[in-house]
Amino acid sequence: MIRTALASLLLCLLSASVSAQVKKVDPELLLALKGAVTEADSFADRFDAEVWLMSKSQPLARYIKAPEERMRVLKAIHREATRAGLQPEIVLAVIQIESAFDPYAVSRVGAQGMMQVMPFWKNEIGRPDDNLIDMDTNLRYGCTILKHYIGKAKGNLANALAYYNGSYGRHTYSSKVLDAWADRWR
Repeated sequence: MIRTALASLLLCLLSASVSAQVKKVDPELLLALKGAVTEADSFADRFDAEVWLMSKSQPLARYIKAPEERMRVLKAIHREATRAGLQPEIVLAVIQIESAFDPYAVSRVGAQGMMQVMPFWKNEIGRPDDNLIDMDTNLRYGCTILKHYIGKAKGNLANALAYYNGSYGRHTYSSKVLDAWADRWR
């Protein structure tokens, strides 16, 4: 009887704690998440979408303040990473290091967009009019290029990242991406 009462009390406390946490969720974020989940086409099911989007939205808030924009960016990253056969979390880490999620970023050597894709790739594939500042185009190029380098490096992610960055033989860049992945996105 005491055990049953204790279990009931514990259940009530747990329920109150969960309710308090749910009430702390930003209503704007919740609305954006609901919209993103219904349109999330790269997830196995709605539950997977909700869990992944919510878990990645918090760390992304440091870079993208507006909840709707965060959801749009997360969905696009998940879609393109999944299409390319990559872990979306690795792509998030690459973008953090490459551009800090700035879709308009242009490096001193001319790399463009969130994944810092070099413009020569457009001519290489015969699509000189593609806009690498467009997030979807940039993610498609960047994820495809990264996947290629993972294959070239026979699955060695550190080497693949060094190829992606053009710094093969050194692992400073790779270490930054892998640290970001471990600290923020995994």
